[in-house]
Parts: sequence; structure tokens; C-alpha cells
Amino acid sequence: MLPRLVIIGSGWAGFYIAEKIDSSKYDVTTLSPRRTSAYTPLLASAACGVFNFYLAEDSVRSKARVKQHFIKSNVIDIDFAKKVCRCAPAFEDDDEQLPEFDVEYDILIIAPGCIPNTFGTPGVEENAVFMKNVSDAMKVRKILFDLLEKANLPNISPERVKELLHIAVVGGGPTGIEMTAELDDLAHKELKGLYPGVADKLSIAIHDVAPNILSAYDQKLYEYANQQLVNRNIKVHTNSHIEKVEKDCFYTKEDGRIGCGMLIWATGNKNVPLLEKIEVRKTPKGLKRVITDSRLRVYQAGDGDVLHDGVFALGDAGDIQNESLPTTAEVAVQKAKYLVQILNLGGGNFQQHEPFKYEQKRLVSYIGQRDGVIAGDNEHEGWTGHRAWLAWRGSNITWNRNWRSRIMIVFTWILNSIFGKEIAKI
Repeated sequence: MLPRLVIIGSGWAGFYIAEKIDSSKYDVTTLSPRRTSAYTPLLASAACGVFNFYLAEDSVRSKARVKQHFIKSNVIDIDFAKKVCRCAPAFEDDDEQLPEFDVEYDILIIAPGCIPNTFGTPGVEENAVFMKNVSDAMKVRKILFDLLEKANLPNISPERVKELLHIAVVGGGPTGIEMTAELDDLAHKELKGLYPGVADKLSIAIHDVAPNILSAYDQKLYEYANQQLVNRNIKVHTNSHIEKVEKDCFYTKEDGRIGCGMLIWATGNKNVPLLEKIEVRKTPKGLKRVITDSRLRVYQAGDGDVLHDGVFALGDAGDIQNESLPTTAEVAVQKAKYLVQILNLGGGNFQQHEPFKYEQKRLVSYIGQRDGVIAGDNEHEGWTGHRAWLAWRGSNITWNRNWRSRIMIVFTWILNSIFGKEIAKI
């Protein structure tokens, strides 16, 4: 009988392990509320018609993984002594109350990711749009075109049009900036031809509580990005504190009421409810993450060095003791690659394997109009301009691990360059 390997989550880490694990050595089960895994860096492009939505995600179920099991569920608790995951079926729109159930494991990988952090801001859950999966990207596109159609109605006042076509992006990190860049590109190209009397009234603003956007970059680079956005009439509000969000407006501490047609919330992560319940060592402040040793093994709760048997944590939900790493896709994938290599060798004594070591790759972000920024190193202060855009485009391909999808992305870029985006037909 094969060891039962259970993966909690189908995000970057969980999906990579499910994809690369040797199914001839393990009886693999993935527990996740989503049957697809989103390539999150591609969501902004998909939302703005650079390529089709299906290219920004991959299915957990696959003919290549036919021996594996997938159960659409949320893990709500873990009994480490009995090696059992307590699960609840995950069907949001289903009125039927399906009973909870247990899934036993021999090896457990905790990688449920994170959920958006609203920081307790009233109205965000009800009125903002997030950017975590393809459903969110679809929602952004639908709302955008609904706003343009409303603004095009003959009986809408100029004041109302101004508010309808104001889009606020909360979050000055790579996700928020790339979303802003793609929207701005769309407004200056395709939308002008589709909505000639309306598109020029579309306005975009970025709000961030931090003193700078793209603060992970060096000062010269984030100042460059800021200036380029301002040059394109994108308002950048740093040190901006959102107090509440309503259906057609939001309020900041600094400027009071600001009318908007859509508010995209692209900032902050919060742990999933599971991490509140399980008995493991966790980070003491801020985002709760499961503490692991340097080989990704999970510590029991308390101050000792006792490890849970056969339990690992990675992705946004895992953090190595005394070596805190960012909650990025790159970290998640590198950890998953490390762990799956050891498991495919048969696991065994983890002490005989080298500890995990993260290799920092250069950060690259798109800021619109074929311009971008690439973080520098000890020998170079960084890059901007067209070469940064090309590097970002190249990363679009590498993030998608499906070769068929990679080919389709490149093919779509070629068609877009010749005929323009088919966003009006999608």
C-alpha cells in the first residue's frame, strides 16, 4: 500500500507538488476549495484582454494526474495525533448542507495560501474587487464594460460619468501597479476605438498607505515608476488611508469622499481560518504563518524543537524559523521544488538532505506603455524602459508551466500586435 500524501491547497506550492510528485510512489490527494490553480501574475493581463482567461489558470484535475484524487473542500482542522484532516465541502452557491468528512494521511503538506486582508476596513468585502483568481479577473472586465456602457447612456450627467469612469486601485505593490498599467494601456488603445466619446474620460488612481509605490525596489526605480505613471495622468496617492468603501465611492482620511465606479483591492494578505485552529508553532505577529525548520518540517506548538511527524508547510502559509521569506510565487515554487525532489527520492531521513536555500531572482514589474522596472544587484542599479518590459513579458511565459498555454500566449501576442485585442468579443 502506497503512503497517503495529502496536499492542502492548489496554489503555487500545492499545485507544483501535485504536478511533479511521483504518483507511483504515493497515493496523492489534493484538498482545495478551487479546482483550478491561478497564475496570479497573469491575471491583470487576462482581465484587460491581453490573452484569454483560461491561459491564466490550470486545472488541478488532469489526464496526466489521473491516479491522483481531488476533493473540493476546505480543511477546517487537523488532528496531528491521529493524522486526520477534517474537511467541509466547498460549494458556495449550493444551499444543500453537505456533511463534513475526514481524510487520513501519512504525509501532509500544508499549503492553503492566503486570503485578502481588508484590515477591517468597512465595506471592502462587499464592494471591492480582489485579484486572487480568474473569477476576480473576469469580474474586473465585466464591471469595466458595464461602467463604460452606463457612461455612454444619453441621460447620464457629466458629473456622474466622471465618477463612473474613475477606477481606484488600492495597493502600490507589483499586483496593483501591473493592474493599473494594463488598464491604462487598454484605455489608450482598444477602448478609444470602442467608446470614442467615453474612453477619454476614464481615470485611474493608485492609493497606498506606504510612502512609496513598489517599495521593494531601490529608490531610483520606484521614483522612476512613480513619475512615469504621473506623466500618463495616473494619480498616485501614497500615505493614503482608506477609511471605508461604499458601492459607488470610498473615503480616505486625507481627502474624504472619492467617487468611483470600481475599486480594486490589491493589497495585504491574511491567513486562512485553518491556521487559527491547528496546534503548530506560528509567527507571533501580523500574518499568521506555520513555522518550519530549514527542511520545511512543521514544529509542534510551544518553544521546543519537536516536529510533527510527516508534516510540511510551504507557500504563503509557511515560514522558516529565523529566516522569514516573502509571500511570493517565487518562494512558494522554490520550496515546492525542493520538497518534491526529496519526496520523489523516497523521503526517508530528511537530515541527510541539504536545508532549503532560497535564491532571490530579480524583481520585474510592468508600469505600462511597454515600460517597466527590473531590480538591480551589487553590480548594477537596475533597468528601466523597453528591456524591462520585454523581461516582464518573458516572465509571463515562464510563470505558465503548461507548454500548450505558453504557445497560445505567444500566438495571442502576435495576433494582438497585428489585429489588436479582441476584448470586445470576449
